[in-house]
Amino acid sequence: MNEKGFSADIKQGEKVVATSSTHSIGDILEYNPPQSKWQRLLTFLEVHPKGNMTTSEMFLYNSDLKPVESARRLWSWFNYLFFWIADSFNVNTWQIAATGVVQGLSWWQVWISVWLGYFIAGSFVVISARVGAYYHISFPVACRSSFGVYGSLWPVINRVVMACIWYAVQNWIFGQCMQVMLMAIFGTDLETRIHNLIPSSGTTTFQFMCYFLTWLLSLPAIWFPPHQIRHLFTVKSYIVPVAGIGFLIWTIVKAKGIGPVIHQKSTLTGSEFGWAFVSSTMNSVANFAALIVNAPDFARFADTPKAAIWSQLIAIPVCFSITSLIGILVSSSSTLMFDQTYWSPLDVLGRFLDDFTSGNRAGVFFIAAAFGLAQLGTNISANSLSAGTDMTAIFPRFMSIRRGGYVCAAISICICPWNLMKSSNKFTTYLSAYSVFLSSIAGVIAADYYFVKRGKLIIEDLYSGDSDSTYTFNRFGCNWKAYLAYICGILPNIVGFVGATGTHVVPVGATYLYNLNFFAGFIVAGVVYSLLCIWKPIRGIPQEVQNDPFRRGWYEEWADVEDFEDNMNLRRHIKIVEKGEYSLSVQR
Repeated sequence: MNEKGFSADIKQGEKVVATSSTHSIGDILEYNPPQSKWQRLLTFLEVHPKGNMTTSEMFLYNSDLKPVESARRLWSWFNYLFFWIADSFNVNTWQIAATGVVQGLSWWQVWISVWLGYFIAGSFVVISARVGAYYHISFPVACRSSFGVYGSLWPVINRVVMACIWYAVQNWIFGQCMQVMLMAIFGTDLETRIHNLIPSSGTTTFQFMCYFLTWLLSLPAIWFPPHQIRHLFTVKSYIVPVAGIGFLIWTIVKAKGIGPVIHQKSTLTGSEFGWAFVSSTMNSVANFAALIVNAPDFARFADTPKAAIWSQLIAIPVCFSITSLIGILVSSSSTLMFDQTYWSPLDVLGRFLDDFTSGNRAGVFFIAAAFGLAQLGTNISANSLSAGTDMTAIFPRFMSIRRGGYVCAAISICICPWNLMKSSNKFTTYLSAYSVFLSSIAGVIAADYYFVKRGKLIIEDLYSGDSDSTYTFNRFGCNWKAYLAYICGILPNIVGFVGATGTHVVPVGATYLYNLNFFAGFIVAGVVYSLLCIWKPIRGIPQEVQNDPFRRGWYEEWADVEDFEDNMNLRRHIKIVEKGEYSLSVQR
């Protein structure tokens, strides 16, 4: 013990900051300890050094997880408009209307269901995005308010796994665009000319080569941070819609008409028609399940709260419905040309190469390239950035958004997405299953923010693992009420999901309920969580709401986070002084 009243094991070469309740903050002792090989490796792998953070804070905070300061809030309303214009023109959206038409609905009935479905999806996106727009925080941080600072890891992990799977699927579709581009250059028999060296893998050498090429082409786009990648969506919003509309005109001209699908009447009546309409509507919502949950990841970069609200609410139904209509018209026209209805634009493009003229080849190449750009942008926005953001919440000290994006890409290549895409039935089943799990998470978070907390969040406590922190809840940092509500939201859909897989015959009522999977999961989880919090209030609820859970009141604030790091450091030192303890932090 020295003359100032504290002692420490000091190794040569370290710089140690020592503070106590009886001494001024910032007494500095110079120290530089020799590091072991393991310590040097950890230091090399760090992207966010520990600094003077406590061990618990290392799992809760880094520069990518912190609230976005004004210098990085560069997304205006038109950036969100361009984002959704760009995102709507992808192969999935073109095909989303196919299910309803195949089930027996007329094209205009399907289109109405698509409008309704994407309006619902847009509303959910806005509901989810608001917390990011006002408090400038991402999904992994926002869900700490409900699930707890450590309990939030499961929703985050769930989102990471799904993002990696979807990254693989979207990149496989990108690879199909590459196949069409190469066949436009080298000939339609290219796949047979390249010897298949992997016959039992579920794919061919040519298909896997195209998948791997597009995987490589995607890597540079992962490098850019979220506030800069908006330029990719702006470029995409100019190129892809022009290519899509040009493709529509080209198809109608070549077919010399719109085709029979437009004149096809509905073959369904009564309840059969009603449930087919519901199913078509919910397919559009399920297509948005991932984007609904991770909406705060992009909303936190909004320069004003309204920039992330009204633009998205209007752009989503308009852009996606128009793209779906183009898909219906192209598929209908394809029937006149080929005596077969192709619901994938890539299949139609491939058939255009039957007439292997230079004009057809050039047109097919450029349109396929535009669709490839569409898939790339969708993959970055919906999967790569989401996975990277979520991974920073799992390994904050060693993971950044950029590094997480590359990890997602590496994992995706091991998923073998060609097996998921073998049949549209498997893909639709997976799409619905995906929304079942994410809808429960979204329901809990929305209920916590809008009903239980009434928009009130204490941002600093979202990054604190102290036992007295608002969102720690207990020694495990986990809110059991949120998990119980999450499980309750999944349960109504389990039986219907089993029936959808085709392994068992289930009651028709379970199937009907499963058709409403996103609504069922969202509403059940939200209601159960709200009731549990009324029964036994949790930390963070405004006192007025605790006294009367149904009283009017809204406590949301536009957060000023410019001095967030300084406030966190001051908060840390105040706790040290209050406890009369010393804080030793190695500075390298």
